[in-house]
Amino acid sequence: MTKSVAIVTGAAGDIGRAIASRLADDHDVILLVDIDGAAAEKAARALGSAERFVAVSCDVTSEHSVAEMAKAAASLGALKTLVNNAGAARAVSLQSTKPEDWRADNALNLEAPFLCFSAVADLLKATQGSVVNIASVNGMHVFGHPAYSAAKAGLLHFTKLVAVEYGKFGIRSNAIAPGTVRTQAWEARAAANPNVFEEARRWYPLQRVVDPKDVANAVGFLASAQANGITGVCLPVDCGLTAGKRNSPAPSPNPLTTDQKKNTERNSYGHGPLSSGELLAAGRRSEWSLHLHPFQPVGCAARGLQDRLHVADTGD
Repeated sequence: MTKSVAIVTGAAGDIGRAIASRLADDHDVILLVDIDGAAAEKAARALGSAERFVAVSCDVTSEHSVAEMAKAAASLGALKTLVNNAGAARAVSLQSTKPEDWRADNALNLEAPFLCFSAVADLLKATQGSVVNIASVNGMHVFGHPAYSAAKAGLLHFTKLVAVEYGKFGIRSNAIAPGTVRTQAWEARAAANPNVFEEARRWYPLQRVVDPKDVANAVGFLASAQANGITGVCLPVDCGLTAGKRNSPAPSPNPLTTDQKKNTERNSYGHGPLSSGELLAAGRRSEWSLHLHPFQPVGCAARGLQDRLHVADTGD
């Protein structure tokens, strides 16, 4: 019997691993794709056997590398699901954005999903499969990181283009827009600033930030038969961030010091308590991206971005 296959790019990061784990519930083989082959292998072995979780090193911004990845997927069985999760951000503000940063952010966050889909489109036609693009609330509203945000906005439109043009083949295409995602990178930031999550959660109606499993469960739903009538949509997974915010944040159970209050009050960047630049300064990687999310950039599967820069952020 032919095995069902799912591809997850940027799979070595927290969000990518969570998505791979969730898709294993209804796929026989999960292809964990990442620029860091060793990290992808480590993630795969942590999830299960080599027969079910297969690691592949791939630069998703390279047409040749993506073509090789598609061949690997085809050799494993029938491709049912493609999850374009890889992403990251460089440029923090429009004024500081250099042409090379603009091109790099668009290459990874917009062109790469196009390359991956194009490489496996015929495989998805054969199974009437599904595409799930991990976008960001940054693609819906202005939260900083302009190049990343513009690319994610483009990704949302690309999602609709696939839905409209490939619907006749039975392919469904949807997107998820995460908000701030609590990943290991943000745990490290919290170690440096114990109030970082407390400062952030007050801006979210659900009074918390997103967990990687929240994103993974949304992917699992959109890729499943339960969503057979859903295509061309963007599902925010942002704990209510894009629904709006209260006139004043909910009171904190742990009063902030005078300096902490000044730090929070001086922020003028969208909904977050800290600007994307401040978030990046607080730690090395965006997993707190409002996906960028201003706050969690996603797993990176592109050469030159191995450190998975996270915007105020994807995917990891």
